Amino acid sequence: MKKFLKKQSPVRIIVFAFFLAAIIGSGLLMLPISVKDGVELKYIDSLYTSVSAVCVTGLVPLDVGSTFSVFGTIVIAILIQIGGLGVTTVGVGIVLMVGKKMSLKGINVVKEASNLYSRKELYLFLRYIFITTLIFELLGAISSFCVFIQDMDFDQALGVSLFHAISAFNNAGFDIFGGVEGFAQGSSLIYYQKNIPLNIITSLLIIFGGIGFLVIKELFTTRFRWKKFSMHTKVVLTMTLTLVVTGTLLIKLTEGEISWLGAFFMSVSCRTAGFATYDLSLFKSATLLLMIIYMFIGASPGSTGGGIKTTTFFALFLGIKSSATNKSEKAFHYAMPKDSYKKASVITILGISIILIGSILIMALEPNMSMKDAMFAFGTVGLSTGVTSTLGIMSKIISCIVMFIGRLGPLTIASLWYFSRGDRFSYPEGNISIG
Repeated sequence: MKKFLKKQSPVRIIVFAFFLAAIIGSGLLMLPISVKDGVELKYIDSLYTSVSAVCVTGLVPLDVGSTFSVFGTIVIAILIQIGGLGVTTVGVGIVLMVGKKMSLKGINVVKEASNLYSRKELYLFLRYIFITTLIFELLGAISSFCVFIQDMDFDQALGVSLFHAISAFNNAGFDIFGGVEGFAQGSSLIYYQKNIPLNIITSLLIIFGGIGFLVIKELFTTRFRWKKFSMHTKVVLTMTLTLVVTGTLLIKLTEGEISWLGAFFMSVSCRTAGFATYDLSLFKSATLLLMIIYMFIGASPGSTGGGIKTTTFFALFLGIKSSATNKSEKAFHYAMPKDSYKKASVITILGISIILIGSILIMALEPNMSMKDAMFAFGTVGLSTGVTSTLGIMSKIISCIVMFIGRLGPLTIASLWYFSRGDRFSYPEGNISIG
């Protein structure tokens, strides 16, 4: 195994680590101790749940709270934590805690997974990631507990608070309310639709988890001074604010009966998390289409969320603007990095292709499923219109593959088969009409 791993690129090791975590997780969830008495769990549903947790997606074919025991819930929480932080980040953290040194290969793997530019900052940054995660999740759990204790007994409120904080900060969208008396199965946060504190707490956890650890670190080290922010941080914050505000306005516009609080929460959640305070099956097609677009954009680089990323969308927008106006690509008094538009275009096209191919396959396997429901289920966010539980085995496998690609990124998956070191000679430039 060691010889095999030494020959592999960092990207392949990252993909293999995520795959292995999902398989191990599915095995643990199949143990009798993981499910409640009288519950029968099929392996395909166990695998689907495990993949969804590791990929911090939130799509599940069953109700987590009413299906899994305390042990099973803990397994899912650990899988969410591993998926949100990154398998390689967690693995290296364990290696460092036991006092072992990292190999050059290990350092390169984590650099690739965390978007770090130098090895020197690796150790400090990993330490920062773990401390930041612990602080946010503890604060989120304590704040949520103050809300849940009003409707549950102490033990239930404590367990639900911890699980909810982990799920929210890691942008997973999982909930275990189905296992609490008085709560309907698969209802997500509908029960707390009008609860302002929980909506705000959950939204803040989602936002901070979605902007990325590099941005969080810079926010506090610069004491929130805009002028001292790097270009990356300015782009992430600007795009996050823009998407949240426009999403709130457009959801409120298309769904007139929804409250402003509900529109704000759904705008935050639909991009990266997957919690819902309203029944999405009752939403209009225009709203669902908007949410699909937001799901596709997703969170920011180096965060706990998926999607093509806010910076990718920003680079794509600037590239299109530059092509149309014949002006250079620049933002916040910086020139855009070379080939950023090209990379953003590749990621976007690959992402759209994966969603379209997945939707076509699902609709072919599930003839009664509408195009809207099929595309909505492939947002890799966890929101669905209630069709996940009706999927057949092959449809669930396809959905698992799409979730996997969505978490790791289409460009990462595509680079698995990249063997070339580049062309050794060039061809004469030809002519081709574009547009």
